[in-house]
Amino acid sequence: MASVARLHRRAGRWLRRGVLSLVLLVGALWLADRIWPLPLPGDDLARVVLAEDGTPLWRFADADGVWRYPVSAEQVSPLYLQALLTYEDRWFYRHPGVNPMALLRAAWLNLSGGRVVSGGSTLSMQVARLLDPHDRTLAGKLRQLWRTAQLEWHLSKAQILQIYLNRAPFGGTLQGVAAASWAYLGKSPQHLTPAEAALLAVLPQAPSRLRPDRHPERAQRARDKVLQRLADYQVWPPERLREAREEALLLAPRQEPALAPLLARRLNTPGSPALIHTTLDAALQRRLEDLLLGWRARLPERTSAAILVVEAKSMAVRAYLGSIDLGDARRFGHVDMIHALRSPGSTLKPFLYGMALDDGLIHSESLLQDVPRRYGDYRPGNFSMGFSGPVSASSALALSLNLPAVQLLEAYGPKRFAAQLRMGGVPLVLPPLAEPNLALILGGAGSRLEELVGGYAALARQGRSAEIRLQPQAPLIEHRLLSPGSAWIIRRILSGQARPDRDPHAELVQRPALAWKTGTSYGFRDAWSIGVGPRYLIGVWIGRPDGTPVAGQFGLASAAPLMLQVHDLLSNRDRQRGVVSASEPVPASVGVAAICWPLGQPMSRQDDNCRRQRFAWTLQGTTPPTLQAADQPLGLGLRETLWVNAQGLRVDAGCPGAQARHVALWPAPLEPWLPRAERRAARLPAIDPSCPPQVAATAPPLSIVGVRSGDHLRRPASDSEPLQLQVSALGGGGRRWWFLNGQPLGESVEQQALTVSFERAGQFELSALDESGETARVAFQVSE
Repeated sequence: MASVARLHRRAGRWLRRGVLSLVLLVGALWLADRIWPLPLPGDDLARVVLAEDGTPLWRFADADGVWRYPVSAEQVSPLYLQALLTYEDRWFYRHPGVNPMALLRAAWLNLSGGRVVSGGSTLSMQVARLLDPHDRTLAGKLRQLWRTAQLEWHLSKAQILQIYLNRAPFGGTLQGVAAASWAYLGKSPQHLTPAEAALLAVLPQAPSRLRPDRHPERAQRARDKVLQRLADYQVWPPERLREAREEALLLAPRQEPALAPLLARRLNTPGSPALIHTTLDAALQRRLEDLLLGWRARLPERTSAAILVVEAKSMAVRAYLGSIDLGDARRFGHVDMIHALRSPGSTLKPFLYGMALDDGLIHSESLLQDVPRRYGDYRPGNFSMGFSGPVSASSALALSLNLPAVQLLEAYGPKRFAAQLRMGGVPLVLPPLAEPNLALILGGAGSRLEELVGGYAALARQGRSAEIRLQPQAPLIEHRLLSPGSAWIIRRILSGQARPDRDPHAELVQRPALAWKTGTSYGFRDAWSIGVGPRYLIGVWIGRPDGTPVAGQFGLASAAPLMLQVHDLLSNRDRQRGVVSASEPVPASVGVAAICWPLGQPMSRQDDNCRRQRFAWTLQGTTPPTLQAADQPLGLGLRETLWVNAQGLRVDAGCPGAQARHVALWPAPLEPWLPRAERRAARLPAIDPSCPPQVAATAPPLSIVGVRSGDHLRRPASDSEPLQLQVSALGGGGRRWWFLNGQPLGESVEQQALTVSFERAGQFELSALDESGETARVAFQVSE
């Protein structure tokens, strides 16, 4: 009994010692785990910018120059996972991190062969070595085993596998199966063929020695070795294995992601995820970058260009080219001109005409005045340096005439216009302490290409502008800029379909043509062209990013050809893919009216006051009258009531048989551009000398037409003849006497024109005197 008791006591001591030893061992392991924690990978700033379909566009390498494309096991082809686990670690999901049988087998093969024939490392052990590299010594092997134990302790098998998928070396600066798949094969790891899956499974064994772009024969032999392993374990059916062996080793041209660099830089902000998703179409981006590089030789030195393509329905950006070439320092390739603040030139005009339509100021054929004007110190001119006189609103917009736009902005109000643009998602940037003025409509403010394109979206989205969307998760932010009707009319005007000949509703159900507008900023600094196509919005900018003027560079000649080429490319793509654009029905608010100039009102063509009939687009059935300019001479209205006798001569209202007649007259500033039969003198009946009309106290004041105070006239260099100026007088009454610098020039009757010649340069004052003693004066300068 005593011996049994001693045995029990001895067993108890051994048990206590064993438990204590186990506790001490566990405690030691816990302490070691805290002292030497597992170096799990963190955010090492290696990021990839992706197109909408997952194609890598640009990569940002980590501090070691390595780039990765993070994926999970679900995002990799099952064929690759089968090949990897069969070749590297068939018992991955069953062993605790170390496979003793594999270690013993590898040791026996290496000893018997006298060299390293096989390795016994599991995937967990390989991941441990990736996280904590070590040399191939006994101490290094023990360190690897310790890290493997930590991996199995802290992570699941799925997490360990994911680290391998994203950190395994594939040669050069490539890490991870996704980066290798895109770099070597040009495709997603989800779409690997059996042969490609086997190839990628073996490359990490010797990434430098087996690089398929440098050593294709070695890589193919290694791939076939994996296929043989799969055949030995009957993982894949024989037919699949046979086809995989017969598949040649075909590689895509090795290139790292190098598309949309400026967009990538814009989206790579602190806190960005490793995968930065965008809405870009990689194939379209690549084609447009090649197209823009081809344009480089056509552009002046140091000139850059930008292209923005946006899908109108979703406002998703499909192509983003902020400069010609990121690496071209002479052309400031690092400056993103899509986001840069520039003068918009005439690209704001469609918004003004649309707002004026909504406000009831005009219809599409309203009579506007393309004549010289001066607003204080501001003297706008046309790009062509000439003037057209009477023009319709649609023609003024289509031809991008400046003076009618300034007249319209003066009536609408520049502050109101700027506020409407801001609320509609197109904010304008003015110099400090400056307020919106009439120069706004000709580019006297700052805007961005992306904001202008967002504003032009209103023409394709029933009047709703929207902010561009660079990433799929970005919300669609819309603003009401125009009514659906005015947006439709402006789009028709810009697409060259401005004037309906008759009731057009039968022809409206058709695919909308390309509507586009160009713009040129002051001094030829910025050339713009913005197009609204059946599906896409296209914005193009050309100029020098440093703001230096480029003589002869303007929207129609520089930016428009590039924009039209992009439009043709997009149209051809849609046609090849069988994409059919939806028809664009006419909004219910749009109508058609036959109107007559100069009053701009509907009337019978037989009416003598209908001097020119035109068919106009209208909103809500309204036909606004002709818009008068702010500097219209007082008393010279568009409609006058006269008294005529039986012979049709003008008489006083109190004369026997006098009858009232209403006469429509053209705006007075248009006189020099009108045919003689349309001028006031020809439109007003002759006076009956036996009963002349009395000159009312409120008769129109005398004014001079043909030259304005402050004008600076210059004789063309190619013309050797003296400068000749044709002037006439409006208002007043009776005969006029003309004087130049106080010296008599001649006489004229009513609105008869007088020609003045200038033999020399200098300052001049031209004055006119009528029978009532009223005078009118203008001072101007003539130079050589």
